[in-house]
Amino acid sequence: MADVKLNDVRKSFGNVDIIKGVSLDIQDGEFVVFVGPSGCGKSTLLRMISGLEDITSGQLQIGGQLMNAVDPSKRGVAMVFQSYALYPHMTVRENMGFALRFAGVAKEVVAAKVDAAAKILGLEALMERKPKALSGGQRQRVAIGRAIVRDPKVFLFDEPLSNLDAELRVHMRIEIARLHRELGTTTIYVTHDQVEAMTLADKIVVLRAGLVEQVGAPLELYDNPANTFVAGFIGSPRMNFFNGRVKDNDGTHCQVELADFGGAAVTIPLKGTMPEEGKEVSLGIRPEHFHDDGDGLLNLKLDMLEHLGGETFAYARSQSGAMVVIETKHGRDLAIGQQYEARFRTQCALLFDKAGARIY
Repeated sequence: MADVKLNDVRKSFGNVDIIKGVSLDIQDGEFVVFVGPSGCGKSTLLRMISGLEDITSGQLQIGGQLMNAVDPSKRGVAMVFQSYALYPHMTVRENMGFALRFAGVAKEVVAAKVDAAAKILGLEALMERKPKALSGGQRQRVAIGRAIVRDPKVFLFDEPLSNLDAELRVHMRIEIARLHRELGTTTIYVTHDQVEAMTLADKIVVLRAGLVEQVGAPLELYDNPANTFVAGFIGSPRMNFFNGRVKDNDGTHCQVELADFGGAAVTIPLKGTMPEEGKEVSLGIRPEHFHDDGDGLLNLKLDMLEHLGGETFAYARSQSGAMVVIETKHGRDLAIGQQYEARFRTQCALLFDKAGARIY
């Protein structure tokens, strides 16, 4: 196992900057997830760590050793891709042991490592099957097993569950989390799915346009996002944002006029820096913070109801057309098109400035 350190790492293709200066410290044994929208650079960053992409500038260290010019095969990393990339003419056993055989490892050592990986992944009964006789989840486990047998210092996963259906993704998330607990190997995992990030990660790295927006534990990012981008990306459904202007503050409370609701005012308890009167702000409210006992009030007309059994997501729009998502336990009592008084807990609301930076 090993730690991974990136110091002002950059990647450019010609005059186009893709990674614009990323510095990270990934501790030995940590499970770190890179998240962000398509095109943010998360897969490129992973490929730079693996050696599949050259580093334009900056330094990459694995286990305390500089890796910028080290061949990918000698970095001590193993990568699992979105596509399974299994050899169709080989059995599960042959696929899992191929890299070791190619490297000239003794047959008995290869067999022992493959059998050990198969036991960890529950593949013992499938060892003589070929990929066409496996389900998607089984194929992905074989791809993971192929990485395990190499006994790497660092596991790299590039959106490994994207090709699976919803039920299999849940199952494989559990399997990957269990695997990390058993092996304790440093793991870097790329996904666009923030649910995967929240459930798997010790630490999340949120990327946008080749830059790190915020790094932290999943619930830390959820509770204390640095800006509207992180607040909107972490959490499903996403946080609601309403445009407003500070009307008044008395040192303990801040009154905000909401332009999205015809200037209706809500009073927010101050939890930090006092915003100036007249300052344009964005008020952030998560769907689960709407509650019957809330002291804030928004008058809405319901556009759609998404019934999920024990809970319902109600969708509406503000006067300016901003989407509003409300989580409620009373979905059976609601109807599309009705007027609805949406109460929310003001102590849970967050304030951001016009540029999107967190005020408090």
